[in-house]
Amino acid sequence: MPSGGPQRSIASKMTTRGRPPRSESTPSASGRRTTKRLVIVESPAKARTVGKFLGHGYIVRASVGHVRDLPEKRLGVDVAHDFQPQYVIPEKKKSVVRQLQQEAKEAQELYLATDPDREGEAISWHLQTALKTDGKPVHRVVFHEITRDAIREAFRHPRAIDLQLVEAQQARRVLDRLVGYSLSPLLRKKVARRNVSAGRVQSVALRLVVEREREIEAFKPEEYWTLDAELAKAPSRARRQAFRAGLVQIRGEKAELRGEAETQAVVDDLAGARYVVADVRQREVQRQPAAPFTTSTLQQEAARKLGFSATRTMRVAQQLYEGLALGREGEVGLITYMRTDSTTMAESAVSELRAYIADKFGRDYLPDAPRTYRARAKGAQEAHEAIRPTSVWREPEAVQPHLTPEQYRLYRLIWQRTVACQMAAARFDQTTAEIDAGRPGAEPPYRFRATGSVLRFQGFIAVYTEGRDDGDEPEEKQKALPLLDAGEELALVQLLPEQHFTQPPPRYTEATLVKALEEHGIGRPSTYAPTLNTLQERTYVRREGKQLRPTELGVVVNDLLVRHFSEVVNVGFTAEMETRLDDIARGEQEWVRVVRSFYEPFAVDVERAAREMERVDLRPEEAGEDCPACGSPMVIRHGRFGKFIACSAFPKCRETKPFRVAIGVPCPECGAELVERTSRRGRAFYGCSRYPDCQFALWQRPLPEPCPACGGIMVQRDKQRAQCTKCRRTGALPEQSEAAS
Repeated sequence: MPSGGPQRSIASKMTTRGRPPRSESTPSASGRRTTKRLVIVESPAKARTVGKFLGHGYIVRASVGHVRDLPEKRLGVDVAHDFQPQYVIPEKKKSVVRQLQQEAKEAQELYLATDPDREGEAISWHLQTALKTDGKPVHRVVFHEITRDAIREAFRHPRAIDLQLVEAQQARRVLDRLVGYSLSPLLRKKVARRNVSAGRVQSVALRLVVEREREIEAFKPEEYWTLDAELAKAPSRARRQAFRAGLVQIRGEKAELRGEAETQAVVDDLAGARYVVADVRQREVQRQPAAPFTTSTLQQEAARKLGFSATRTMRVAQQLYEGLALGREGEVGLITYMRTDSTTMAESAVSELRAYIADKFGRDYLPDAPRTYRARAKGAQEAHEAIRPTSVWREPEAVQPHLTPEQYRLYRLIWQRTVACQMAAARFDQTTAEIDAGRPGAEPPYRFRATGSVLRFQGFIAVYTEGRDDGDEPEEKQKALPLLDAGEELALVQLLPEQHFTQPPPRYTEATLVKALEEHGIGRPSTYAPTLNTLQERTYVRREGKQLRPTELGVVVNDLLVRHFSEVVNVGFTAEMETRLDDIARGEQEWVRVVRSFYEPFAVDVERAAREMERVDLRPEEAGEDCPACGSPMVIRHGRFGKFIACSAFPKCRETKPFRVAIGVPCPECGAELVERTSRRGRAFYGCSRYPDCQFALWQRPLPEPCPACGGIMVQRDKQRAQCTKCRRTGALPEQSEAAS
């Protein structure tokens, strides 16, 4: 068969429906006749689990990913002949393919059980081609969870390879190769760096990060003030009974305090004022659970709650999906397939969840009807399932002894989210009080508003609450208001004017960048983690805490691409291309036509950029010291885990040393200065500049102000609080320290 794109004749060689055809038996060494069926999956772990469920008569082997791909050192796409890909078997896969060819030759039937997505479909097609199975029954089986029932059901209903999915994957691969092999060499020439590249999705993600950084740099903060009144029911002024109300109106208009003088004038005017409850409103507020996990939302929530990178999340999820040994139960997949943009669940899974909730929590925690969710992602593949446990009865604590800590934490997160999504809403009694303030005998010109909330029924909150990026306080953490009646006079405890400044948009984190890519329709579940990983490996972006910040190299590469390839790195254009790839998968567009419509104007841009793109000289910043090995100047460079100091004579001299940022806090053990360092895993920590002579170190950022009680080091505990490392005293985080962090 030719090495190019999929051919329609393949379909005629495969069983399309019903049970697989019965194989002829062959004699075994003992004289008994046996049937040999070869099953191929991607990974050895998956092979072990699937093999256990299939049992006698099946041999399960792993392809260990793709067995054919485009060549590494040349374009591998015949542009002149309808962009036909020139697939080869990579050198490192030749021994795997030879072994599989021998096994396939001896088998009566071949079952391709690769992952249930476009990539898995393409791997199956490449396997069918590479193994030279002409004339032999070949079946495609698809399952979304690795459990006994799911696998047996899949093998009862094999199908042909879906060539539309194969063509969609092939179109994506060809497009990515055309972009990468055209732009990456051009960038290396113009930027004079070896470790630079461009990608159809990667470069758009970089543009989002760079443009957000420029928004932050261009932002001009504006001052504004708020005024709260701390009030208590008269005649008591006990602070433990007090509550806060915020100023919302002045003489019927929205309260807008733009400066200290304006705010002080209001405070002065309120001297001696009466505070009277004008109105009290009570209502029930319901809060609904979040949908079950998709790839995107799993990566976002694992970043928020577990501190996992997208790559780490997918690595651990793969382990949970492929199967783990659970004692007497043996190896079993704990979750469904982890690359999905669907929020639907199988009816059997929903029924099991409802039975579990009724048994463990009671009927009050069960909605009248099963909950259904609509996918938020553009072009979501609703035929797939959401990420869920394969059985809700495998509670996290029950399987914990068999899991690593990171496997347990991710499984618990998935389990909790899945159970919560089918539970009843949480219900709150919310009270809003309108309070008028003014001098006695006059129309009150000021209106304050207080809101309190009381949790009336836990519902899904008993199991799980979704993490937040906005920092707003959820209803369950709001305090209740005291019982108030209209016309009741309140006592003022104190007025609390507070200065604020408008804030720039926050830098992206891995979680919020994945969310942005999904909302824009850029990339698909399988591409989010590799995209984020590439941005950091190329040192286009570095992590500072959880935030992603572009490096100088990232900004330069982005600007060159935006200037000369504005359409390729355009958010709308890239999203539209994803839609067209989805159309190919549905058979609504022809893949060659889609690729040609992109490539013809792109090739013109490449030719023009080769002539016009300016060279950029990225000279590293001098470190102010000489190399101890050769005497050349040392320079500051950017690596995967941030800045480091290296010899300017590289590669002749490979001397390096850590880059240390002084933070203005003395070491409590020797008096030297504490500096910021980076661990081998890229995490920031703070240690003595005299290391290794002094090995004092902290994970939390030390603050300039010593502890007022004992003089020890205060560290930033969270966004609002500081804590002493010596006496454990806590206090409010100083404003300058919070801003610095």
